[in-house]
Amino acid sequence: MSHLPQDLHDIFPAAADQLRHLKETDRHFRTLADRYAVLDDEIRRSETGVTPAMDDAHAEGLKKERLALLDQIAAILEGEKA
Repeated sequence: MSHLPQDLHDIFPAAADQLRHLKETDRHFRTLADRYAVLDDEIRRSETGVTPAMDDAHAEGLKKERLALLDQIAAILEGEKA
């Protein structure tokens, strides 16, 4: 369990310019990135007790969705490099 936010710029530091560009020009990418940020914040706030704790099944579902989004984002970033 990590209580630190997992910002995309921290996860992909070498792709900072690419992340910024895609967020500005690609609506689908921006939607993925925004949803990732919302999920990460919701999970972190629950884990740290800022908001009421959620049941394990709900938390696990959110974490799986966050991971799936991260996989999609990584694939887009990798595809942009090619």
